[in-house]
Amino acid sequence: MDATTLIFGLLAVFVVWKLRSVLGTRTGHEQPPVDMYRRRPAEPANDEGANSSARGGSADATTLEPSAEDRRAIWLRHPGIEQNVLPGLEAISAADKSFDPKEFIEGAKAAYEMIIMSFAAGNRTALRDLLAKDVYESFVAAIVDRESRGDTVDTTFVSIDRAMVDDAQLRDNTAQVTMRFQSKLITATRSSDGRIVDGNPDKVVDMIDVWTFARETSSRDPNWRLVATEVGA
Repeated sequence: MDATTLIFGLLAVFVVWKLRSVLGTRTGHEQPPVDMYRRRPAEPANDEGANSSARGGSADATTLEPSAEDRRAIWLRHPGIEQNVLPGLEAISAADKSFDPKEFIEGAKAAYEMIIMSFAAGNRTALRDLLAKDVYESFVAAIVDRESRGDTVDTTFVSIDRAMVDDAQLRDNTAQVTMRFQSKLITATRSSDGRIVDGNPDKVVDMIDVWTFARETSSRDPNWRLVATEVGA
């Protein structure tokens, strides 16, 4: 199996390095996370507020926590979230208060592009701490095979046309989110003398990749890692 085939067979590799920019990394000096749904304390009423109250008006000094229905409505505004995955997202959110499905999707999209480019470049350093152990080993095996033949891969990431949550589950303390990506790439494999041995540097290829990310919700490590991949239909 040549390197380009492996690219198209194993492209769905998730790097949570980029997700760190969304979920953050822990250094031991962080401020406590802000709970967007926490009831806020009442602020002292000013004269205008007092006068309004005296006139029979009311000043809402607190922000009520959104109901489950309101939270689901907020999530459903994101084009990557549909009704069928809401129960799983709610279960993960209940176990991990820092989990925001909309931010997760945006971070995953950025990571998707980054890992594809890191694989094409053979950048093991960028991949090592970002993938589950077995996925990393498979990826490195493909890179080693490519390098042993003296081949190189030129890849241009064109676009992500769609990024959808395909499934979401909480299994014991393990959160799992499966993403379906539809993207466009240009890729070509060149031999050591510069000949094109696979792919086409002038052709845009449509890709569908399905990645499953996992994280232990009880862990102090906020990073997600790829645990399963497949090429979507």
